[in-house]
Amino acid sequence: MSDRSAAPIDRELIVFRSVAEIPGSFGPTVAAIGNFDGVHLGHQRILSAVAAEARSVGARAVAITFSPHPEQFLRPAQAPRLLTPLDERLRLLSLTGIDAVLLLPFDASLAGLPACEFVQGILVNALGVCGLHEGGNFRFGRNAEAGIAELLEFAAEFGFGLRVHPPVRAHGLEVSSSAIRECIAAGDVTHARWMLGRPFAVRSTQARGRGIGTRLLVPTVNLAPYGDLLPAFGVYVTRLTVAGHCFQSVTNVGNRPTFGEASFAVESHILNFEPVELGEDTPIELEFLLRLRGEIEWPSPEALKAQIFKDVAKAQRYFQLLGATSKVP
Repeated sequence: MSDRSAAPIDRELIVFRSVAEIPGSFGPTVAAIGNFDGVHLGHQRILSAVAAEARSVGARAVAITFSPHPEQFLRPAQAPRLLTPLDERLRLLSLTGIDAVLLLPFDASLAGLPACEFVQGILVNALGVCGLHEGGNFRFGRNAEAGIAELLEFAAEFGFGLRVHPPVRAHGLEVSSSAIRECIAAGDVTHARWMLGRPFAVRSTQARGRGIGTRLLVPTVNLAPYGDLLPAFGVYVTRLTVAGHCFQSVTNVGNRPTFGEASFAVESHILNFEPVELGEDTPIELEFLLRLRGEIEWPSPEALKAQIFKDVAKAQRYFQLLGATSKVP
C-alpha cells in the first residue's frame, strides 16, 4: 500500500490520514486510541508508556485519533469547543515520543463500525498491534458498545497485550480533557495548567485591518477571531510569543463594555515591549498564566484606565516573583 500522504510533523512524526495509507510492512506496533484533546498529563503518561514499550520490543509507537472530534459529528449542537485545534494536537503528539499518528476521519462509516471490526480491521490487520494502552474509562465501537472488559477479550483472541492505566492526578485533581475545558471556561487557568502540564495557550495571528504600514509589532495586539476554546471573560497575566520573541503581557478577553456597544476581542498589552516584524500571517502564541479579575463595566474610561494600571502592576509583580526565564509552576 502507498504512504503517499504521510506527512512529517515534529520528530519526523508520520501522519496517516486513512487506514489505506498505512504500508503493509508498517507493523508491528504498540498503540493507544483516543481523542487526545489537549494532550494533557494523562495522555502524556499513556503515550510515553506506548513509546517505551515499542522501543523495548522493536515496534513502532502509534497514536490513533479522530478528526473531527466524535462529538462534533455525533452531536454537533452539544459538542465542546476544543482545547487544541488539529494542527496543534499533532504538534503536541509529536513531542510524546511516538512514531506515527493514524488520523481517522470520523464519519458515519466509522461511527457505525462494530468494535470487533475496528479491532480486527484496523488494530490487527492494518497496524499489526502487539500492545495496546488505554485508560480505564475507554469505550469504542458502534454506539460505544465496547469497553475495557471487551477489549481484554479481543486482546486474548487476537494475541496482543493490553495495559490499562489508572487516572492521573495533579494537585489532587483527576486529569481529563473535560475537566480542563471546564476550568478554562470558568477562567481557572491555574488548575488547567496543572492538568495540562503547561500553560493553556492559543495559537493564532493578529487581527486584520490594523491600519499601519510598518508591519511592526505594536504594544497592544488583538488576536484574530478564534473558533476553539477561550478562557472566560476577564483579565489575565499572559505571555505572548511572536517572531521568536517572548513578551510579558496582560490580556483582556471580553466585550469591552466600558466603551459602549459590545465588541469582543482578545487584546494583549505588552509590558516589556520592543518592536519586531509582524505581518498579518505571523504566528502568535498567547499563554494564559493567571487570572487577575473578571470583566467589569467601569463608570468611565478614566476609571478603567486606573484599573489597568493596577492590573499591570500585579502582572509585573507576578513576573518579578516568577523570574524572567523561570518555568511557570
